[in-house]
Amino acid sequence: MDTETSQPAIIEFIKVNKIYPPDVVALRDVSFSIKAGEMIFLTGISGAGKSTLLKLICAMEHPTKGLIDVQGRELSSITPAEMQLLRQKIGMAYQDFKLLPGLTVYQNIAMPMEVTYTPNRTIKDRINYLLDLLNLTDKKHIRAGKLSRGEQQRAALARAAANYPPILLADEPTGNLDQDNARLVMKLFDQLNRAGSTIIIATHDPLILRDYSAAQTLEIRQGELIKNDTLDN
Repeated sequence: MDTETSQPAIIEFIKVNKIYPPDVVALRDVSFSIKAGEMIFLTGISGAGKSTLLKLICAMEHPTKGLIDVQGRELSSITPAEMQLLRQKIGMAYQDFKLLPGLTVYQNIAMPMEVTYTPNRTIKDRINYLLDLLNLTDKKHIRAGKLSRGEQQRAALARAAANYPPILLADEPTGNLDQDNARLVMKLFDQLNRAGSTIIIATHDPLILRDYSAAQTLEIRQGELIKNDTLDN
């Protein structure tokens, strides 16, 4: 990040370390800064530390050492109530999807909008749009547990994107998708990014990395940040 710009960072890591007991080092001295409205690709092989980094941003995990600032708040110093409000502003698409299997696709996607008291008409229109974009319209009233893994992944991405979150985190979002559906997912991300969302995509999908070869990247290897394009802004 250009330190002379007046635009503050929306996400900042300062010498962040994460060690899982007893002595598994997931991240070591990781520092970076991301401005609002950027799309960042987090790259590295499986096990490099990408998922841990995303979980630290949304405070599903906590750093062993170092500081993490999200939307101007240092995560270690905010109250549980403030954390709950912050999480409402972060869309998270997990590798294991975390859909509620007994609820329909529609009901799963509606949840983040219902929490923020979005009008029913707006919820319906938004869900219909997302299902159409991601080729899931015929799955609207199917229980999530009955979907294929690729369909579950797209439903989880729709849920993460439903509320136009200021920050969207996606962990291997095309891992179960064919080329056509992967491109639909990236179309959704492009739309959100143009609307102002900051998006971080953890991936080692060669198709995405080829199509977005000019994009900014953070590359992690064995828990260490070895490439940081965000510093060049």
